[in-house]
Formats: sequence, structure tokens, C-alpha cells
Amino acid sequence: MIVKNLYDDVIGTDADVDTPQWNSRRLLLAKDGMGFSLHDTLIKAGEDLHLWYKHHLEAVYCIEGEGEIVEKKDGSVHPIREGTVYALNEHDQHILRANKGVAMRMVCVFNPPVTGREVHDKDGAYALPE
Repeated sequence: MIVKNLYDDVIGTDADVDTPQWNSRRLLLAKDGMGFSLHDTLIKAGEDLHLWYKHHLEAVYCIEGEGEIVEKKDGSVHPIREGTVYALNEHDQHILRANKGVAMRMVCVFNPPVTGREVHDKDGAYALPE
């Protein structure tokens, strides 16, 4: 059994990846052997993230804040607020926006799992796991 606490076991460790646009607190990683990774992620207020998870599938559940996701393939815009879930089931290229003045807090699941310190490359993707 794996038991972790965000505040006691993740924040301030190598599993806490903070960038100017987002902060991903990685609760479960590849080394935990679950077949997916689980993240508590903050999208910082007013940020526009251009993302394309070429090598991963991702499901996201918003638990705080508001923003929107834009599908790059057709420009469709979907509002994101507390209680919204979206799944990038086709490696969708997208823009994720947090409203100005308010961060969005998201619970994210990645398959395959990330290993821990990944950040987005020039395409907005994480590298293919080894």
C-alpha cells in the first residue's frame, strides 16, 4: 500500500516541480508501479499553456479556480471551473488558460506515468518515458 500526504511528503521535495507557469506536485510516479502518475497541479493565474502530450494520455479534474481549454484542431473553447473534467484521449494539442487573478487547481492523471522532474519541451510535451 502507498500512503502519501501532499503537505508532508511532496511539497518541497523533488516531486514538487515549480515553473513560472505551473506547479506540479506529483503524488504518484512511475517508480510507484501503478501504471499512471497522479499530480496535484496549480496553473498560475493568467497563464496560457500551449500543450501537446504526444506521448501521454491525460485526464484532468478541476477542483479550484476557473479558465478554459482551447482545442487547437478547430478552435473550440470549453470553460473550465470547479467540477469540470476533461480527457486528452487523442493526444490533443490544446491551450489551457487560467483566468487572470485566480489560479486553477487540477488533479491530473498521466498514462504512461511520469518519472518525476519532467517539464514541457518546445512542443508542450513531456518526453517519451524510457
